[in-house]
Amino acid sequence: MAGTDRQRTLIAEGPAIILVEPQLPENIGMVARAMANFGLAELRLVKPREEFPNNKARSAASRADHIIDAAQVFDDLPSAIKDLHFVYATTARERDAFKQVRGPVEAGQVLRQRFNNGEKTGILFGRERFGLNNDEVSLADELVTFPVNPAFSSLNIAQAVLLMSYEWMKSGLEKHTDTAFRGPELEPAPKEQLQGFFNHLEDALQARGYFRPMARKEIMVNNLRGVLTRAGFSDSELKLLRGVLVSLDYFSPKTPRGSGAPEGRKREKPPAKKISGDKPSDE
Repeated sequence: MAGTDRQRTLIAEGPAIILVEPQLPENIGMVARAMANFGLAELRLVKPREEFPNNKARSAASRADHIIDAAQVFDDLPSAIKDLHFVYATTARERDAFKQVRGPVEAGQVLRQRFNNGEKTGILFGRERFGLNNDEVSLADELVTFPVNPAFSSLNIAQAVLLMSYEWMKSGLEKHTDTAFRGPELEPAPKEQLQGFFNHLEDALQARGYFRPMARKEIMVNNLRGVLTRAGFSDSELKLLRGVLVSLDYFSPKTPRGSGAPEGRKREKPPAKKISGDKPSDE
């Protein structure tokens, strides 16, 4: 998909992020970056302190230029939310208002459900210094607050946007445990392979005098097996470990790997093949 098409798709999806009287353009840029990380792209600014667009904001956005370029600036909050069907207001403190208060996880799910129903939604974020005032909060449908340390509850505006953007994206996953990539799916090794590894390890340790005193050998072997069976090794992992044991069997500090085959393991060179040529002349 072309870059401009991709940007239009992002702008059409998800809640609008609405910053009320943001002071620092760098914070606006970091908000744009957080939004882009999690698939949001509609940024609305209410009376930013500095003129916008702003090069400081663009620099802090770290290539989230499509959000900076498409950001809308409004003179007042009612104008910024007039086309929306549902709005959350973020707050770090309890408010004297008859409004439902939700955490970010539940709020993300509500936003996703409303989006799936065709509603336009938004999230309000207040000023860096003191957040939203009561008049602004009264314009929202519900409140969302973050479970932070009560002794230090202040969040940077970009951090708050990041948390809500993350919950928005997570609410759209088929499973909340989904990740962008995973490790290889390894099947457990058959017990025959595991038993062969145990025997190889036991022989290697026995040859090196590990089982001392010998009266405790059975207990020590059982303990090793208890540890190694817990890991659930795959066949390829066992082959790797067997390779380590083979290396310990064949090599030593005096003759490390790469210094040539150790005594008793050298292969005899096959006799050189005679190169056939013209038979010598009888003349």
